[in-house]
Amino acid sequence: MTTSRAGRHAGIVTLLLLVLAAALTPTSSSAAGGWWDPVARPAPDSRIGVTGEPFRGTDSAGRVRGFVDAHDHIMANEAFGGRLICGRPFSAKGVADALKDCPEHYPDGSLAVFDFLTNGGDGRHDPVGWPTFADWPAHDSLTHQQNYYAWIERAWRAGQRVLVNDLVTNGVICSVYFFKDRSCDEMTSIRLQARLTYEMQDYVDAMYGGPGKGWFRIVADSAQAREVIEQGKLAVVLGVETSEPFGCKQILDVAQCDRDDIDAGLDELYDLGVRSMFLCHKFDNALCGVRFDSGVLGTAVNVGQFLSTGTFWRTEPCTGPQHDNPVGLASAPAAERRLPAGVEVPSYDADARCNVRGLTELGEYAVRGMMKRHMMLEIDHMSVKTAGRVLDLFDSASYPGVLSSHSWMDLDWTERVHRLGGFTAQYMNGSEQFVAEAGRTEALRDRYGVGYGFGTDMNGVGGWPAPRGADAPNPVTYPFRSVDGGSVLDRQTTGRRTWDLNTDGAAHYGLVPDWIEDIRRVGGQHVVDDLFRGAESYLTTWGATEAHRPAANLARGAHATASSAEWNPVTSYAPARAVDGDRGTRWASDRSDGQWLRLDLGAVHRIGRVTLDWERAYATSYRVDVSADGTNWRTVRSTTDGDGGLDTAVFPPAEARHVRVVGLTRGTRYGYSLHEVGVHAR
Repeated sequence: MTTSRAGRHAGIVTLLLLVLAAALTPTSSSAAGGWWDPVARPAPDSRIGVTGEPFRGTDSAGRVRGFVDAHDHIMANEAFGGRLICGRPFSAKGVADALKDCPEHYPDGSLAVFDFLTNGGDGRHDPVGWPTFADWPAHDSLTHQQNYYAWIERAWRAGQRVLVNDLVTNGVICSVYFFKDRSCDEMTSIRLQARLTYEMQDYVDAMYGGPGKGWFRIVADSAQAREVIEQGKLAVVLGVETSEPFGCKQILDVAQCDRDDIDAGLDELYDLGVRSMFLCHKFDNALCGVRFDSGVLGTAVNVGQFLSTGTFWRTEPCTGPQHDNPVGLASAPAAERRLPAGVEVPSYDADARCNVRGLTELGEYAVRGMMKRHMMLEIDHMSVKTAGRVLDLFDSASYPGVLSSHSWMDLDWTERVHRLGGFTAQYMNGSEQFVAEAGRTEALRDRYGVGYGFGTDMNGVGGWPAPRGADAPNPVTYPFRSVDGGSVLDRQTTGRRTWDLNTDGAAHYGLVPDWIEDIRRVGGQHVVDDLFRGAESYLTTWGATEAHRPAANLARGAHATASSAEWNPVTSYAPARAVDGDRGTRWASDRSDGQWLRLDLGAVHRIGRVTLDWERAYATSYRVDVSADGTNWRTVRSTTDGDGGLDTAVFPPAEARHVRVVGLTRGTRYGYSLHEVGVHAR
């Protein structure tokens, strides 16, 4: 991060001069001299609509208090070619320059093609932003800026203490969209968005008197985040959500990247300050298969999948309780017209809801690369086959750095995420739906002693809570107090427009506190209390990820014997192949049930975790035994529903020198075959 900041000094100086030129004037609240008040704010500008001192973000025990938005896109206006999301989160020229529509939306929105595609109708709207805002931002307008800095400031003043800014783009959407003013290269866009996020930090700092003094603080580690929050400020974490990271797309199932590209990409992102990311999003790529979209959007995304990869999604029946979303079957004429002549979107069997693609070999390399760099991995948007393998990898290493930030994983994975020490957040649904889903998982959170998060996904083309109506039961009444009780919030005003959650819905980021108050009124204080513990839980996951160190594999190089070994004149399948540290080798037994592999660790160790990395020839029924003397055995894991892949047996620590894997029933017509067996203290 030091290197990237050093390269921006000249730009920062220019920016600060522009800020001064934008007629920074003292605000009426500046006279009070509160640490939360800017020394100067651009005039004119948005109102915040909050009075009172923001609480310092830790309690007497040092635990962080406050909300976490685990999924936002502050700089999405720079993505997709730069003309899909209109307006900017800040401008040195002031609010009128920041909050203006795209040029092609004038005079009446008739060329607002994406508005038409996402919101129906003819796309027509009043394009004027500041100061009237007649038609945008709105809860159902997916193409206009929702993350103006002052709106985020309102959320911070009302108790938000962590915000994950996911740098986002999609090269295919960029390439097919009619209007653009820059390259569609995804990594170029990610670099730009990262730089502008730092510039936004500088912009806020300038209002408060200089570097480091503003409330918007980009953080590179969990300790820094806690320090920022203890000062009462907002910790901003950089993430990445893109469809072809590091150029890792695939064309006709052929990867367009290699391991060197992945290493270089991860290193670059880490140097930019990125600490969490998605490996796949919307389209299958060279790393992993995706969780499908449904309906008209699903058909449109499937078209994009074809344009990106040369293949449509392929499905198969699901083999477990988890499943992907149903594939979109509705017609999407505007998207389908982009297909080559004679090419049509295929139909899909209703009982085939799972993507055939899982985590590829390159994808597993990328996952392990993220673990090596202590980064957190987002599993939303991954197919269940992909997510299952990722969770298996994390289980085998006891790695806690797993996130589900906006309700895009199969819900049956929730407990596995919590068991690892990961973090979950729910999409910014309407209060009634949000409360219902929070209630479904409340017992799990109580069991694991964790808080809850939300993912606004603003600027993310998703749609946000509609108004419940002024006559709805328990509407938000203005003014209301923040959750900590120290601040008072009234309706938010920008220019000549005042928003009311009851009648406008969650139109922009400044309405997040109002939405939380609506949740309190609909669901009760206990739901909001769980959210108020969210920032602490997120930082606990992050801190554990940073602190993670791979446990020693006591099986590496152990003396191995087996009931049998498959004979091959070219390749050895000897028992030692399962403990040589090379996933390219394996032990394979004869083709009969009742085979075993036995390891002598050389000395008695206290062990509590055994991992089995099966080749395609796996066991549906097997057990794991341990022994201190090689004579008296105790079974620590037994199953009759094995499905291959990577299995992890965790058990109360036992004193053992010997470990034995006994295959009872084969899952294929072949024998039993293991790439690697791992034995760990825990």
